[in-house]
Amino acid sequence: MKEKLNQVHGNLEGIRDTVIEELAGLYETELEEDQYLSRELIRYLAGMSTRLRREIAVYITRDGEIVDVSVGTDRDVELRDYRLRRNSERLSCVRCVHTHPNGDGHLSDVDLSALRSFRYDAMTAIGCLEGEPTYVQTAFLLPKGEMQMDPPVRWYRVPDSAWLNQIEESDRLVGKESPEEKGEHERAVLIGRESEASLKELARLAETAGAEVVATFLQKLNRREKPDTALFIGRGRAEELSLQIQALEADVCIVDDELTGIQVRNLEDILRVKVIDRTGLILDIFAQRAGSSEGKLQVELAQLEYRSTRLIGQGLVLSRLAGGIGTRGPGESKLEMNRRRIRERMTELRRRLDEVERQRDVRRKNRERNEVPVAALVGYTNAGKSTLLNRLTGSDVYVQNQLFATLDTVSRRVEGEGVPFLLVDTVGFIRKLPHTLVKAFRSTLEEALSADVLVIVHDGESPDMLSQRETVEQVLQELGATSQGRVEVVNKCDLLPDISAIPGAIPVSAKTGEGLEEMLQAIRQKLRSGLVEASFLIPFSDYSSIGKIRESGRVLEESYTDTGTVLKMEMTEEDRNRLVRQLGEQILVAEA
Repeated sequence: MKEKLNQVHGNLEGIRDTVIEELAGLYETELEEDQYLSRELIRYLAGMSTRLRREIAVYITRDGEIVDVSVGTDRDVELRDYRLRRNSERLSCVRCVHTHPNGDGHLSDVDLSALRSFRYDAMTAIGCLEGEPTYVQTAFLLPKGEMQMDPPVRWYRVPDSAWLNQIEESDRLVGKESPEEKGEHERAVLIGRESEASLKELARLAETAGAEVVATFLQKLNRREKPDTALFIGRGRAEELSLQIQALEADVCIVDDELTGIQVRNLEDILRVKVIDRTGLILDIFAQRAGSSEGKLQVELAQLEYRSTRLIGQGLVLSRLAGGIGTRGPGESKLEMNRRRIRERMTELRRRLDEVERQRDVRRKNRERNEVPVAALVGYTNAGKSTLLNRLTGSDVYVQNQLFATLDTVSRRVEGEGVPFLLVDTVGFIRKLPHTLVKAFRSTLEEALSADVLVIVHDGESPDMLSQRETVEQVLQELGATSQGRVEVVNKCDLLPDISAIPGAIPVSAKTGEGLEEMLQAIRQKLRSGLVEASFLIPFSDYSSIGKIRESGRVLEESYTDTGTVLKMEMTEEDRNRLVRQLGEQILVAEA
């Protein structure tokens, strides 16, 4: 059975318990199907408001049920963000009716602002004077933030049918204006603590996710000062931002750091808009970009790991099941699953990803057996890796001037002079890359980072190229990719004449083709450097050793003699000496 909210909210100080109980009795009131407001309810609210000398607000559903009763002061009453519909872009399915004990039945500017912000079905003001209602005025929301507001009418002449019909019409019109259907952008306010550069990158991430950044706020802190454990930015700053966000008519607040579930809930309670942290934003972009079945599994796993600790007390988060930043990916039902079901789903996702990883291992071993070396393009997001891949291989991988334009790992064969090799495009790195993503995408990253050569691509157009290089190095170290040969290139050299900031880097332009031949020569040289050829004779009695030898390098030739199998390998001198120590000198065949 649905639990009825039967508490009276707001300013109850000085009100007798018997009066509070009487107000709570309003929850038992249900309007008729064709009533916007009953005359009895209007007279009761006017009389009680005059008696208490305070404003009173009630929230009525389209079924005529009162779902909330609040008491304010003699000047105002706190208007609540009460939504029965999860889609925050549609009307809330609740109309707000409140009293003005000063006798004025006109809607105030604050009333109209609340109508627009909270997207009520309608906003109604009842003027009260000496215990009796005077005039009633109602406003309805229209597309693009416009409103329909008729002149006040006598309380006993409330046009029930006309106002109920207007709610349906407003809902139909506003529904057509939702961002999901019309392609409009959510209006985002950004909050950062570190630097302007990090906040600018957050703005690019927000735009990539489909938001329109309307304001940014940077709170500079000293090194010892820690984020507020309850609100991240402090209550005073949060309350100040609440007014600014309302004035900007923002839909979402994005924080340039990772928040706890409590911080998200508390911020949403004060700011009255959806709050997303940097991790949630990046996860949302990944959810949009994932194209392969494996990519979708990895994103869902990362999102569930991230959200599993934020299911309790999220405030507005659990009340929104519509599209928008932070809500894409595994779907609405995943947000409402209890912890047990989430754990079960995560176990299933890990099992399926393990199967994909085993298949990838088989393909990798086939490549090694077929003597195909691999070079992986790695680097900061939007450095131009996919464009380079297209230019060098003639493929048509999706490219766009956006962060994380491509997500799934793509490999293409590069022919030409010298040994052909596979060129692998990988997901880009970024500052504060969420650990849940690194963990979920580890198998994909390891597929690329097990390559023979890493081609580190830098964005020559970015003023933060050096700091981005440090970020790439940190991620590579975290993944354990430190032993491969490396080729560093600075892309977009046609836009940056001086690339001396990174000594030894090769200037290239994926757009014009400049420097690409030099880059390919450097890759092929790295693929061959440090390698020696060695032939091994494995007796038939020790056939199990063949696997160890094959895994240590690339098979150049395989033949059979009367005494065993001969493998001609290309490997590092270190691996050759290790095999000789493990298997004995007699396996090494002297070269003619």
